[in-house]
Amino acid sequence: MGNETSQFSNLEFEEKAVQVTDFWIHRSATSSCGSTVSVFVGESLINGSLWSAQTPLEKSTKHLKLYRHPCILKYISSWPKGSMFYLVSEDVKPLSLVLSAQNTMQICVGLHSVLKALCFLHDNASVSHNNICISSIYVTRDGDWHLGGMEYLCKFSELTEGYLSKTRRYRYDKAIDASESKYGKQLRENPSAIDSYAFGILVKEVLLNRSDEDLLWLASFRESVAQLEGPILSRPKILTLLDHKFFVHDFITVHSMLTELPLKADDEKMNFFSSLLTKLKTFDEVIVASQLGGLLLSRMVLLDKTAQHHMLPYLLCPRQELENESGLFSMENFKQYIIPKLLQIFCVRDVQIRLLLLEHFHNYMNCFSKEELQFQILPELLVGIKDTNDQLVAMTLRVLADIVPILGAVAVIGGRRAKLFSDGKPIPHTTEKYIQRSKRDFRKTQTFEPDHRANLELPERPSPDGEENESSNVQSTEDDLDNWDDWDATTEPNSTVNEVESISHEEPNLHIGQEQPSIKKSDIPDVLHLDIKSRSSFSKQDDIDYFQDMEPVIETSKPYYILTSDENDDKKLNLGIAQIEQHEEEGWGTEWD
Repeated sequence: MGNETSQFSNLEFEEKAVQVTDFWIHRSATSSCGSTVSVFVGESLINGSLWSAQTPLEKSTKHLKLYRHPCILKYISSWPKGSMFYLVSEDVKPLSLVLSAQNTMQICVGLHSVLKALCFLHDNASVSHNNICISSIYVTRDGDWHLGGMEYLCKFSELTEGYLSKTRRYRYDKAIDASESKYGKQLRENPSAIDSYAFGILVKEVLLNRSDEDLLWLASFRESVAQLEGPILSRPKILTLLDHKFFVHDFITVHSMLTELPLKADDEKMNFFSSLLTKLKTFDEVIVASQLGGLLLSRMVLLDKTAQHHMLPYLLCPRQELENESGLFSMENFKQYIIPKLLQIFCVRDVQIRLLLLEHFHNYMNCFSKEELQFQILPELLVGIKDTNDQLVAMTLRVLADIVPILGAVAVIGGRRAKLFSDGKPIPHTTEKYIQRSKRDFRKTQTFEPDHRANLELPERPSPDGEENESSNVQSTEDDLDNWDDWDATTEPNSTVNEVESISHEEPNLHIGQEQPSIKKSDIPDVLHLDIKSRSSFSKQDDIDYFQDMEPVIETSKPYYILTSDENDDKKLNLGIAQIEQHEEEGWGTEWD
């Protein structure tokens, strides 16, 4: 959580305020770390004897900081600046702005949360809220109702007629009993009566246009709440309403269990998560995703072994098709409600949580947009490959391989690349149908084509240029030897002599060949009689070359490569282009530092 008393730096406020009241302005802002928070800005000086010591916002901040409960508005930080005072809380919206969009089930869960917050204040803290109304309730992104408006809170010992008369003009009129000034000593006997009466009015207002058929026991609950408006001593305690059948609902039970999970024993958790998936499938999918999505992805649930086995594989696997019943949420609901929470969880640097997300990443990676993968998920993954945990590095590399087809190798590994492999796959030029047709044509050609080879009269083969006889062969060899006398740059001088000797040894074979019937001599003149030479025939024997022995002999030697790297370098994973081009960056080295 960091230092809660530190000031938030570089807050970016939205232009339009969320709500404007008599004491403060409620605005939404984005912190430097990217999280969205609510900021309440109020003046440090307020007229009135009640606010001489502290302003309403300062009093509310003091009580929010002191009384912590899952159903009470979460305090983050506060500070004065000039003539203004700032309070930073979790990202919330006033109930008055979202009440019309909530269904009866969400209202039932919200009332249950407010009821638990009041029970905590009365039974554990021995304080009275004194301002229970719609304006003092805020709704989180997950749809949970959290109690705020703590500026009129006081201890039971300080709850007197004088205090109530001072705050009367600032509190919600409809939530004030007309006979409040006549309570006298009865107020000490039942100090929770102020909040009990206000809670009854709250229930009437939020359930004003709701039908009794929407939920079971709604009519009975209204009758029980009506008793809170009776005489002060006959009003039942709010704690008794928690056991009402209106709140004894499977959805309420699941919500309460997830909220109070840190307080439960291991056996209770095991039994709860073993049957949780079956219960969740009986509820409306949108309500489960909106109301329970954040609780199902909380740290306590993600680290629970039973939840990892029985529930999380189905929670982190969206349904691809309607026939696939393995996933808990459809693709649309998963993108709308679950993906924003996963983006936040990926920023958590916890090994076990990261391993769990990576294990199921292939199931939900297509739900991210390309921008979310590249600019939010990929930087966090690249941090994982630099960790000392081998298992984390291995799973991170597998996930990086999965997103390469989506983002491309350049975006994932970075650096320059080259085409080092060729595709040796044979390319089929003809189809199977064409091949079969070619085979049939070939068989037909073999069957029906007549053989005219016997009737062919082959003409006498003409002699090639330069008659094939002993004199021509020997003479051509000698001429060849004479023609190459000028090329003294040969590296093997004895090769020519050996070649001549081998030709002389083959002369008997030439005489044997002459005994056979000779082929008719062609009329084409011999090439030796033609005045055509491959090069000039002038002789240089009269000229003495005094620099012949000084002519340099240039020979190319076989290249040898000297490896400067260690012998074990080839055993290490090198994602760069090794021994081809040397780059300054090494794989993902400093590219994401």
